[in-house]
Amino acid sequence: MSLERFMNQAISSWMSAEGPDSDIVLSSRIRLARNIKQYKFPTLFSNEEAEAVIEKIKARVEHSSFSKMGQMELLLMDNLQPLQKRVLMEKHLISPHLAENSTYGACLLSENEEVSIMINEEDHIRIQCLFPGFQLSEALSMANEIDDWLEEDADFAFDENIGFLTSCPTNVGTGLRASVMMHLPGLILTQQMNRIIPAINQLGLVVRGIYGEGSEALGNIFQVSNQITLGKSEEDIVEDLKSVVSQLISQERSAREALAKTSNIQLEDRVFRSYGILSNSRIIESKEAAQCLSDVRLGIDMQYIKNISKNILNELMILTQPGFLQQYAGGPLRPHERDIRRASLIRERLKMEDQELGG
Repeated sequence: MSLERFMNQAISSWMSAEGPDSDIVLSSRIRLARNIKQYKFPTLFSNEEAEAVIEKIKARVEHSSFSKMGQMELLLMDNLQPLQKRVLMEKHLISPHLAENSTYGACLLSENEEVSIMINEEDHIRIQCLFPGFQLSEALSMANEIDDWLEEDADFAFDENIGFLTSCPTNVGTGLRASVMMHLPGLILTQQMNRIIPAINQLGLVVRGIYGEGSEALGNIFQVSNQITLGKSEEDIVEDLKSVVSQLISQERSAREALAKTSNIQLEDRVFRSYGILSNSRIIESKEAAQCLSDVRLGIDMQYIKNISKNILNELMILTQPGFLQQYAGGPLRPHERDIRRASLIRERLKMEDQELGG
């Protein structure tokens, strides 16, 4: 299979489309946790109850479509191979918990993969909307519409004083997790992130790596999300996060301007060295690839490099993950083989850009 054809099948809309402030904010995500009142929560429910939850959601989709989601596909985790689940996880469409632990789990995916409804994860239902760029309010609006649509046929576990009831106490209340994925190389290079992260934590927000809790911030990509779900409205949580993200965007742009003024030739050299590594390497590990991709994306944003797609970071940070590499190869790969395949895929992707430019 050609890389272009593989990408057409593999790339989600948030990876290839541009949204507001997409030079810094790669994606915006809203996730709502819900449980159906008549069934025990997933930590305690029986196999029969788990199957009943899936059937209830499946029946809702079959009997009443939600037009904004388009065609929906139900994926049963038990029917998927480990590699298929890993790819869905790498695309941020399902959680590691659903991929690894849920025999009776499932996922409803919209055709453009902006909407993912996880079933029988830590809660019965987790509605996720994933939009390109800085679109938290738009993602929240979509998630709330889906929530209302599902609630027409389901009585959610809810307490008048507390709010929505969830398996984990940290989600009780709104059941809302809002997050943005940000590319912040300027703040790293100017050594400001170690000061900024504790300040963000004090505001009730958390900064994590590309795949959330416990993951590393590869390629200067960070997720900023809320920690508090109780005692605030969904709108207040999102507005608080938007305020902090807006400040981060401003600080990142200021850091890039400062670098251009004080270290312009050094930064340009760094960008083109990284571009050379990506263009010519025959073996490259994921950490080095992520850092070089970050440098090249910064070079594109600062117009050192022209005529290469801004979305190359979004695409290749996902396409060079282990699951995707093995899917593209058509079978399992040992770590060393993945490093070879990663280098080859990156070279092919850059060659595609050259061919499009030449054409």
